Amino acid sequence: MPPTVAIDFFPESVARYREDHAIVAVDVIRATTTAVTAVAIGWRCYPTPSLEAAVPLAARLQNPLLVGELGGNMPYGFDLTNSPAELAGRTDITRPLILLSTSGTQLLWEARTAPAAYAACLRNYSSQVRHLAGRFDKVAVIGAGSRGEFREEDQLCCAWIADGLIQSGYEAANPATLEIVERWRGQPVESFLPSHSVAYLQRTNQLRDLDYILAHIDDLQAVFLLENDHLVMRGVLAERETSRPTLPQPAGPGSA
Repeated sequence: MPPTVAIDFFPESVARYREDHAIVAVDVIRATTTAVTAVAIGWRCYPTPSLEAAVPLAARLQNPLLVGELGGNMPYGFDLTNSPAELAGRTDITRPLILLSTSGTQLLWEARTAPAAYAACLRNYSSQVRHLAGRFDKVAVIGAGSRGEFREEDQLCCAWIADGLIQSGYEAANPATLEIVERWRGQPVESFLPSHSVAYLQRTNQLRDLDYILAHIDDLQAVFLLENDHLVMRGVLAERETSRPTLPQPAGPGSA
């Protein structure tokens, strides 16, 4: 049987795949973009599922940087909200970083006992495909979801990863997966802009993060694997570059 790829969403969906799938967690706005950015810069990043988990972890670590939000609000005592743009401007990378978000970090936490669990975003979607292809027979690409919605930015990223695997010989695990792939195949990256997540960034004067996301499309040649309680960066092997599939090529912001 050919290998399969499934698209799903919400942290609660992880239980369907945890036993025998590699799981790719996607929360473009903003948890996995923040996590990937942090680790790529050099932070040791600890995704946490809840404030109740973050507080005792912070007590055990030396001078941690507390980053995150719950319901769109930065918890009391945190250093900054879940902002990849703000994080990218900092230089205190020797501090351990604790990351908390409403659904993205919970999704990663739920996936931690899977055969492999990855944080992915638009910064590394093609590297994620090349790393997974031929390595796992079953892959689940799961969007974090927010307020009961599978947001457009997560649909697009999940679809591009799944589409790359399909081009590498995988089959869609179900009709819903194929429908999402076909909906977003060939779409420009700015096609996710009607998302409620974008409206939230605009409403709260955080469009700097949207600009950061749109300016960093597929710029990291690495994957980000959850090992025990923190994320580690793994480069994509050079030999896989020679047989890479034709992956979706995003158009730049403002393109037709």
